[in-house]
Amino acid sequence: MLVRLFTLGRPVAASALAEALPTLGVDGAVALGLVRLGAARAGFAHDRPATSDREAVATCDLRPYGDDAHDWWVASDLSELAVGGPLRPDHVLGIGGASTTLASWTVRRPVDRALDLGTGCGVQALHLTGHAGAIVATDISERALAYAAFNVALAASARSGDVPPFELLAGDLLDPVAGQRFSLVVSNPPFVITPRDEDLPLYEYRDGGRAGDTLVRSLVRQVGTVLEPGGVAQFLGNWEVPAGRTWRDVWGDWLEEQASDGVALDAWVVQRESQDPAEYAELWARDGGAQPGSEAHSRMYAAWLRDFASRDVVRVGFGVVTLQRPATDRPVWRSLDEAHGPVAAPMGPAVDAGLRARTWLAEHSDDDVLDVAWSCASDVTEERHGRPGAEDPSVILVRQGGGLGRVVRAGTLLAAYLGVAEGELTARAALDAIATVLGLDPDQVRAEAVPALRDLVADGLLV
Repeated sequence: MLVRLFTLGRPVAASALAEALPTLGVDGAVALGLVRLGAARAGFAHDRPATSDREAVATCDLRPYGDDAHDWWVASDLSELAVGGPLRPDHVLGIGGASTTLASWTVRRPVDRALDLGTGCGVQALHLTGHAGAIVATDISERALAYAAFNVALAASARSGDVPPFELLAGDLLDPVAGQRFSLVVSNPPFVITPRDEDLPLYEYRDGGRAGDTLVRSLVRQVGTVLEPGGVAQFLGNWEVPAGRTWRDVWGDWLEEQASDGVALDAWVVQRESQDPAEYAELWARDGGAQPGSEAHSRMYAAWLRDFASRDVVRVGFGVVTLQRPATDRPVWRSLDEAHGPVAAPMGPAVDAGLRARTWLAEHSDDDVLDVAWSCASDVTEERHGRPGAEDPSVILVRQGGGLGRVVRAGTLLAAYLGVAEGELTARAALDAIATVLGLDPDQVRAEAVPALRDLVADGLLV
């Protein structure tokens, strides 16, 4: 009954809804704005039908959602399938692939203050209630803030008020929190690259009112101003790749701009998908209710292609961005990785471990790395491939079972070291022994091995 009403957007008998909501009741649902009562159901001839004789129609999408420790109900606007047509410009998106991706990748360290930037209906804010001492949520959309307030209040009611202090602020990007500091910033911003064309519908949930990838670029440059030392920012984004460049070139420019603005941050960017302009245009021209083959869809598709062509864009990347403000005066580190396949779920613990490992590596020398007795992580396996009858393998692959699912092709030295990396011998001692057995210069062996060891430590294959 509730799925039919709130998820499918189909009317139900008020009498049946009353049975499904024995505590709240139909009148309570109407008072909260969750439903409205329509005309009398077929078969009744009353001029003014009683509540039990009327149809109840949902005014929002309301569905269960949760994580390992919480169960919530999340309200948002009904989808285009439920409303049967295009969405309103100030549509408030509910639980979707982007919001669940960000929730999965978010580091869940206990923090004093957290910011949910562009909160929407408040999905990320709900997750933050489990590990933040205080939460600030912002959005440019007043409707979104109203939904977020309702969902957090609903969570507080279900948990008898056990929700940390929560503040909602209206405004664009970081304007509402200028001068404040946070230990954690999360954001599922309106990152969709949208043509500035007056004939196209602009949705607040996906479009930040800026051309190209300017919104994500601006967030990269500005977010460091609200991070306290040691603070972390995580968000999703799209980025344009012009002809003759790579996505790493683009991010290199962005990070140089960020550093020149005075707040240099550690950066870990993982590109999860890459599309050409035609694929991207097809995806987002469908979004919001336009059907392929319709005049509206064709018009939007053409507008996207013209927009990308005007900037010579050949690819559009999508991924997860993690930025960290160093807690000490040290050089920043950067990891620009690709991971298009399955990853650990949730990814938050792996991201947390990766941040700590990369930070440790930035603060320690190669000699320090060699003086640690590393162990292969428990999820690491080795594959050997060779010609039939060959004494030695021609290819050795070291595979990570969790995290980003890294696969590393190991040479003879690295494979030999990983075979003895059991947490007993330091890397220096193990490599010197391998050099002796193979009749090689120990200094050269160590020099060759250290870069590979650093990469494996950073990605969690060595711990």
